[in-house]
Amino acid sequence: MGQKNESALSWMADHTMSPAAGHMQDVPHSNRPTTPLGTAAIVPPPRPSSRPKLPAGKLTGINEIARPFSPSMATNSSPLPTAPLARAESSSSLSSNTSLSASNTPTIEDDVFVAKLPTFEKRCETPAGTSRGPSPITLASQDSLPIAVAFTESVNAYFKGADPSKCIVKITGDMTLSFPSGIIKIFTSSLSPATLSFRLRNTSKLEQILPNQHLLHSDSSQNDTNSKDFWMNMPALTAYLRKASEQNPTSSYYNVDILKYQVCSNGIQSTPLNLAVYWKCAQSITDLRVDYHYNPEAMQPPGPLCSVQVLVPVSGGVTNMHSLPSAIWNPDQNKSLWKLNDISEKSENEGSGSLRAKFELSDGPSIPATLAVQFFNEGSTLSGVEMELVGSGYRLSLNKKRLVSGRYMADC
Repeated sequence: MGQKNESALSWMADHTMSPAAGHMQDVPHSNRPTTPLGTAAIVPPPRPSSRPKLPAGKLTGINEIARPFSPSMATNSSPLPTAPLARAESSSSLSSNTSLSASNTPTIEDDVFVAKLPTFEKRCETPAGTSRGPSPITLASQDSLPIAVAFTESVNAYFKGADPSKCIVKITGDMTLSFPSGIIKIFTSSLSPATLSFRLRNTSKLEQILPNQHLLHSDSSQNDTNSKDFWMNMPALTAYLRKASEQNPTSSYYNVDILKYQVCSNGIQSTPLNLAVYWKCAQSITDLRVDYHYNPEAMQPPGPLCSVQVLVPVSGGVTNMHSLPSAIWNPDQNKSLWKLNDISEKSENEGSGSLRAKFELSDGPSIPATLAVQFFNEGSTLSGVEMELVGSGYRLSLNKKRLVSGRYMADC
């Protein structure tokens, strides 16, 4: 397919665009890159049977054959029920610049493939793992003290052609606790504050758990593979929170990174959005098709993928672009960008579809490049991990879950 373009991708600036279903844009001659001439061939690609119809005479450069998108996951168990989240007690956000970085928490080494993939700029208005947290109320020492927890998981995936067996997946997660500012006075005024203990459930899908060693203890002799108990080092936690309050005395809450973990993956079946990309590169024309398929079985509970964006670099001196659905062409970066509606089982074709584009070139042929995708979900994780408090003295005011795409890429 020609030499792969491994240069770092970056987000495109927003451009206004006609909402027409088939769209063409002119590209100034001064912005055309030079590309070495070469030959390119493509095997006639398959597609899901539910793709939208195309207007005659446009975007028909890639022949297609019918095929199943990915193998189905066999299971004898019923789906896990959706667990309602605890209601927030105030309008305070769990995200804050007072969050304590877990500098002592070990990092999980990246897989080999991650090194070649570009890092995306996050497009969410609030950082991953944010939520409404405990209220800055006046706490009495005899009260159950409110805390909030947030699980944020990031899925990295690399899809190669239409072969599901070549999909590489890595899933990591973070757990953060949020404490109201009033809790610090109670901790510091007590000689022996109640020990904060909790249990992680559904840990059988976690292949590695890395706690913040300065703040968290665990029982290494536990034999239960589906749960793990932890308790806080209360003097260390009190010192952490006191230091945070000194640095930001007006904050109503403080975040503490508690642990990181890595989730066992099952290849393409662990990805919430399956991808396959096809290029057909000629001297003056490049045809591109990106097939996508929503996979609710990967998430617990299933939920919509929001703010889905697909970014594709195209070389060869693009002069015109026809796309369906309409994409945005950035002539400065030589990239096309699709911004899609939320994808879920309630979407058209149950979340399956295709993106198609035909590029007219002045300096072809194009060299097939790695495309990248972004999305997020509020309320779901891939691991299904849960946290419950053990013992008395504390109550869980909010349990927040968030799933975000990391380096989510596809090659032909």
